[in-house]
Amino acid sequence: MGNFGNEFRIYYQSCHHFNSIYFYLQKKPLPNLAHVADPISIISVNVYQFNEDYHQLISLVKEVKPDILLTIESNQVWENALTEIESEYPNYKKVALENTYGIHFYTKLQVKNIKVHYFIADDLPSIEASLLTENGESFTFFGVHPPPPSPTEEETSKERDGELLAVAKQVKKTAGPIIVVGDFNNVAWARSSILFRKTSELIDPRIGRGFVATFHANYKLLRFPIDLFFHSADVFIEDFKTLRNIGSDHLPLYCSFFIKEKEEKRQKEELESLEHEEENEVEELIEKGIAEEGNRNSVATE
Repeated sequence: MGNFGNEFRIYYQSCHHFNSIYFYLQKKPLPNLAHVADPISIISVNVYQFNEDYHQLISLVKEVKPDILLTIESNQVWENALTEIESEYPNYKKVALENTYGIHFYTKLQVKNIKVHYFIADDLPSIEASLLTENGESFTFFGVHPPPPSPTEEETSKERDGELLAVAKQVKKTAGPIIVVGDFNNVAWARSSILFRKTSELIDPRIGRGFVATFHANYKLLRFPIDLFFHSADVFIEDFKTLRNIGSDHLPLYCSFFIKEKEEKRQKEELESLEHEEENEVEELIEKGIAEEGNRNSVATE
């Protein structure tokens, strides 16, 4: 999103969770696994719909050569510009919207199935893709972008929280290795992000690695992590970092990882599950998100 004040508020509303923040700063020993296949790599980036520096992202993709590219806030003009990479990324799903909630998925990997979900509202898409690596390993990818609370868009966080938790429930029903990535419009230690992690029973790779902050791209000292990434216990992270500015207000998020289903016990202790009272809280938040009337224009203005 382009409104720095709104997203900055998200950060400060969450900073009272100091104990949670501490775990992100505390270094942890990382698994050292032998591997025979090349890692799988992802770039996820909120391009900022009104950013016209299309060539900067295209150049970055050609340089880094990720297996998967997820773009957020990508509209029809961005979709047209990204046709330049389609010879290298022949499998894709395009949802071009002009309301800053467009989302595009490109991959070199074999695709078994791609779905577009509208969990909370018919103008808030998310992507679910069942993929197959060159080594024959299957995994499921989710790309998400819920709306932030904003005086000009959403007065509450009901839609955001409901969307995140609806995705988490879909993840919980999905078998096998899983990756979830996107602009959550929320820091990882906020209440709804914690409920997401516990509902989905996924791991936050930032814990033990630091903030890896993505927003705002132009203010290094006031930058915080709202572009989040979660993975199942059978996914092992090799590299996790931001990449150079592409003219957006978000930095691109990069991750490379291996799938080791037989080694998942090595990360099982990092998984958390919902308490009974939290299960009720999750259901209530999803219901409130569905009931909330969004205040989005079909065509956004800068």
